Amino acid sequence: MGTINQFVDEFGYSNEWFAEYVNEVHNQMRVMNVLDVKEYLAGSHVINTRPNEMFNGKEFVPRRIVLQYAKRLLEFGTAYLIGNKVTLTGNEKVVEAVKAVYKNGYDKIDFDLVHNVNRYGNAYEYVFVKDGKITSKLIDAADSFPVIDAENDYIAFVESYTINNVTFYNVYYPERVEKYTNAGGELRLKGSYDNLTGLPVIYRNDNPVNDVFGRSDLEDYMSILDSMEDLISKSTDAFYKYITGIPIVKGQQLKGDGLPTEVLGGGLVLDSDADFMFAQNKFDHAAFETLYKHLMTSLLDISSVPGVVIGKVDISNLSEVSIKLLFSLSNLKAMIGEKYIKDGMKQRHEKIRRLLEMQGTKFTDEEWETLDVVFQYAMPQSEKDVIDNLTKLKEMGAISIESILGHSPYTTDVNSEMVRLSSEETKSSESSKQNSDITN
Repeated sequence: MGTINQFVDEFGYSNEWFAEYVNEVHNQMRVMNVLDVKEYLAGSHVINTRPNEMFNGKEFVPRRIVLQYAKRLLEFGTAYLIGNKVTLTGNEKVVEAVKAVYKNGYDKIDFDLVHNVNRYGNAYEYVFVKDGKITSKLIDAADSFPVIDAENDYIAFVESYTINNVTFYNVYYPERVEKYTNAGGELRLKGSYDNLTGLPVIYRNDNPVNDVFGRSDLEDYMSILDSMEDLISKSTDAFYKYITGIPIVKGQQLKGDGLPTEVLGGGLVLDSDADFMFAQNKFDHAAFETLYKHLMTSLLDISSVPGVVIGKVDISNLSEVSIKLLFSLSNLKAMIGEKYIKDGMKQRHEKIRRLLEMQGTKFTDEEWETLDVVFQYAMPQSEKDVIDNLTKLKEMGAISIESILGHSPYTTDVNSEMVRLSSEETKSSESSKQNSDITN
């Protein structure tokens, strides 16, 4: 594996290599793509650039209808994969130790990092110790610049952001973190700190052309959404501009000075062989409906979102098998996303293990390798069916009380529920003993 010094020498950077690296064209292009995604999700769509037109001798402001389906689709993808908290499995001591760490806000961190991966293709997490507690921070994708050498090794990481025209740099090396700023016009070192957990974890999704940077799901949706917005905006304009029609008089008018300027109360006196009519454009609503439905169907198919989720399909009395079929594409997409997220979480757990060992909690390799993360997709399911299945498993002796509570739709905190059950069992045992003593 190469070092940062070899990287700097090979590509001819100066001592301030991180500032030069951040400004490389390929890095700035990637950052611009991230910012474009943010702008799009904030409502800056292509339809908003549609210019004004001239109609009937006057300037006409066209409709610019924005459809924010992209936000809903991305939110669905995130919530479907990580909306239900992940479950840790493995050696009991290992699981308990990692669960104690996860109580420090990791449920929100997990949700945000998956959401960032879906929106931008990547998420970046730095694990560290704050006030004696192990925690993580997510680094904005627009501020993140992982350093990959010619052999595709991850050797450093630069976090760069600008506030009030002052740029800050946090440079992560495997053994230290250095902070710089250009306040005052010159780049200077603010401080250097020990790095206990190494480089930030890189999360990504599937990208067939890049092994480091993922691909935003939004890229698959934008062209379809642009077409939908263009269709509905222009169709609305066409309806209002052209449906009123043009008045036409055939033949000779017997009396009057032409067409009355007031529509209400006005009239025409025509010769016997004259005629009057309105020539109107017909609005082809059937063609509009067909095109719009086809685009919507394509959007839902590509995003792997069932139409029922956003009210595009009416359903009733669906069986469990039918529900699974409806969400089969969602499950497929979630499985692929899960694979990449688990790769990142595995790296996170190694960093947590290192910090736990520094705090005096050590595990053998055999114990630690049992640790795994189980995702529970947010697919609709019958609560009655879940309870029935758990009951059957318990009767077979194939599942523990703790696992039952973990899968129960009515349990929100397994640990607290286990404590309550243990307390109730103790009280019941003491009560039974007292009754037995009284009887004897």
